Amino acid sequence: MSLRRSVRVALLSLLLTGVCDSVGESAEGDPPLPASVSRVAIGVRLDDRPVVALTPHHFQEPASPRSHVLLVVDENRDGVAFADLIAAGWSRFLSETNSDLCPDIALVRIAKDSAPAKFPPDGASYQGPDPAAQYLWRWMGMAAPDLVIEIRASSSDHWLAPAAAVARLGDLRSQLGIETLSDKQLDDGTLIASLATNFPCDVGNVLAIQLETNDVNSALKRLADVTAKSSLPKSPARLELLRRGGRSPIEIAAELSKVYGHQLSSVAYIPSLALIGRLRLGELTDENSHLQDVLKIVAPYVDGTRSSLGEKPSGSTMPGHLVFGELADRTKHSRFVELACVAGNLGFNEDGSLKPSMPYHSEMSDAVFMGTPILVQCGRLTGETKYFDMAARHLRFMLKLNLRDDGLHQHSPIDPEHTAWGRGNGFPGLGLALCLSDLPDDSQYRNEFLSAYRAHMAAMIRHQDGTGMWHQIVDHPESYREFTVTCMTTFAITRGLRRGWLDRETYEPVVRRAWEAIKLRIGPDGKLVDVCTGTGKMKSRREYYHRAAILGRDDRGGAIALMVSTELAFAQREGAVDLK
Repeated sequence: MSLRRSVRVALLSLLLTGVCDSVGESAEGDPPLPASVSRVAIGVRLDDRPVVALTPHHFQEPASPRSHVLLVVDENRDGVAFADLIAAGWSRFLSETNSDLCPDIALVRIAKDSAPAKFPPDGASYQGPDPAAQYLWRWMGMAAPDLVIEIRASSSDHWLAPAAAVARLGDLRSQLGIETLSDKQLDDGTLIASLATNFPCDVGNVLAIQLETNDVNSALKRLADVTAKSSLPKSPARLELLRRGGRSPIEIAAELSKVYGHQLSSVAYIPSLALIGRLRLGELTDENSHLQDVLKIVAPYVDGTRSSLGEKPSGSTMPGHLVFGELADRTKHSRFVELACVAGNLGFNEDGSLKPSMPYHSEMSDAVFMGTPILVQCGRLTGETKYFDMAARHLRFMLKLNLRDDGLHQHSPIDPEHTAWGRGNGFPGLGLALCLSDLPDDSQYRNEFLSAYRAHMAAMIRHQDGTGMWHQIVDHPESYREFTVTCMTTFAITRGLRRGWLDRETYEPVVRRAWEAIKLRIGPDGKLVDVCTGTGKMKSRREYYHRAAILGRDDRGGAIALMVSTELAFAQREGAVDLK
């Protein structure tokens, strides 16, 4: 067969349904799976059908003892019958092989009538012309297999590799008899060519080879025999994830603080949370430099050179004032209390009466965080109960507007599908945790806030996936694993464990799994994986599916990562959470 045929990887829709990470239903042509294998949702296609991978249970755990191998087979090039044959052979191999020395081998199967794909995929993830290919590309980066094998039809077995990958094959080259594909034999944009020179998720290299075969069961047995004699080395991508996973919360906070929390060009929640994260890091490390630096950054607002509300206040402006309350606690200067209350006072009419809700909420569930914690903070700082009254009124307003019967929050009423956007649920979790931290124990509203918080946390943990993450749409695991909702929810639960609001037996394992996932998505120089871009009210679930997911530095993601990493460091120091 021609070696110049393109890999048409638009990836793998097995037309599965399900609302959890491990999708249980079988698709047409899908062989019976061994008990050790799960159907895992990893994305959606352009038509919103789920994208899944068939993976051994520990395939996405970098520290698992076995080598990880990913098979990719394309129905578009070689037909459905061939893909069925490969899937059946793969399943039979796993069922018949029990050796601890055998690699964990996963399979992705490229669905019929997928559009041709180019790697690395074009466009912002997951908004390009072929989002399924983008999901595959980034999923490979975070799964970090040691070896990717693209399978093509042939009457006899041939193992081949791009010239750029040959040097990294080591003993595998001679033991499998791998032949070299020259650059002229490879089309640009094919999967194996792209993996030879590009790093998915900027994590590290993943070795890729091509297998021509008509009997994958026999070929995999040969691979297993070879790796039993000479173990497959861990890929650079997997080694990088192992390095990331070995860091402590305080080490990660220190790394993040070098990039985030160095400006307050406008008083808004993103830079404010980053500054608060640095203040908290200074507490943990007894470094006064963080406090002194933050005081310099906020000085123009303290001396009145700049207005904290700015010319056009928004929902984000109000929680931006939380940093002033934090500074009031640390410095005892009344000016910081005044600045915090500049935002808190927005909840009242000129005659002092309570408004129906805090301004600028735009009907979005975000406003549980945007409007409520600053009110409770002002109540604690001033002792004036009117702020607690307004906080309770605003919370009731928002819950009535967006709380679903299942305990999740729809993002706004304009979406007829009532989509539970990820960060649109992270905001209420974070907001309620901050409120409960400041609300007096004897407040008439405490049980109301505590009940809302506990109900939401109970709803959220039902949707944590097998890797520890929460998703862009909380109850749709085929949507992408989203960084900020995971950080916000983990912060909220950790605060609950620190303060005794939540049952440790139930919630500590949730935090432990989430932290393992968060660490892997925080790279060098503050680079992050899959932070949903700023999102207003969307009119359909589809629009939430395809919001851009940022790869790299992001101020929002960095600020929230600083908050959760310092919260976990405090929890560890207090013995409230064991992360081991």
